[in-house]
Amino acid sequence: MSRPDHAPPRAVIFAPAGPELTDGERHLFADADPLGFILFDNNCESPAQLHRLSGALREAVGREDAPILVDQEGGRVTRLGPPHWRAPPPARVFAELAERDADAGHEAAHINARMIAADLADVGINVNCAPVVDVPVAGAHDVIGDRAHGKTPQTVADLGGAVCAGLLSGGVIPVLKHMPGHGRARADSHVELPVVDAPFETLAGTDFQPFRTLNRAPWAMTAHVLYRDIDAEMPATQSATVIERVIRGEIGFDGILVSDDIGMQALAGSCAERGAASLAAGCDVVLHCSGKPAEMAEALAGVGPMSDVSMERLARGEALRARSATAPPGDLGDRLAALLDTG
Repeated sequence: MSRPDHAPPRAVIFAPAGPELTDGERHLFADADPLGFILFDNNCESPAQLHRLSGALREAVGREDAPILVDQEGGRVTRLGPPHWRAPPPARVFAELAERDADAGHEAAHINARMIAADLADVGINVNCAPVVDVPVAGAHDVIGDRAHGKTPQTVADLGGAVCAGLLSGGVIPVLKHMPGHGRARADSHVELPVVDAPFETLAGTDFQPFRTLNRAPWAMTAHVLYRDIDAEMPATQSATVIERVIRGEIGFDGILVSDDIGMQALAGSCAERGAASLAAGCDVVLHCSGKPAEMAEALAGVGPMSDVSMERLARGEALRARSATAPPGDLGDRLAALLDTG
């Protein structure tokens, strides 16, 4: 995944500001050569427009397989929606079905993810920031809420695995969120830094379990959460201790580790400082989502090219995506409706 001169791309993912690429963005992205891009509601108007935007983004960096990401979880976190796309249900729907019938819940989650993948692949999106495999606890902030795939580590891991398989079968890379676990956070990391006081043993026995079960996933996203018993100073995204001891060690994850948005208020410092600290701690790539040219230029000052190890992880994920892609049967929608109606 490199340009003809074999220089690795920059370890950052940017967002364009609107539905069409501007001349200024085209020049910025061509010069900066970010690894890839992430899209939001304001980028997604219609299938034809989105396919055109995806092509323009890849043309700007000169890589036909550049990752283009989106958050298409379902429910309240849905970027591609009606009238042009199906509105996928939130994860809680599948969790509740699984409580009544585990097999039906698993099958429904897989089919739903396969249908999401079809919508994404059709418009050139090849990475979906899902599933959420955080384990929620009573009293936590509802930023996770109905995005969770269950109430227990086992159910979350089972349904999260079904989502991963469904996305991959449609040629889309899944991204586990939010490693090593956002389910205990009593604050929204978009607006402040959540602090978790649970001891390591408790976290290892619950929060980390779904990630450990799914540790062969190709990508994962960090949590902007401070785990006081592991690193009392730095949030997971910027903590070498959390990334080395927990994510790469206890959990055993060896795929692409992308930061959550470094523009979120859980992190401190300039965009350059936030990006540099995240990469220094062990993230493979940082995510910057504002789409503001000045902020992107600032972020670039803190990020260098992808490392050789990161490029190897990237290649493994791409190979898994290619191997897993299959043609879907034609009755997926009918089967999903039957499962959700009768489960």
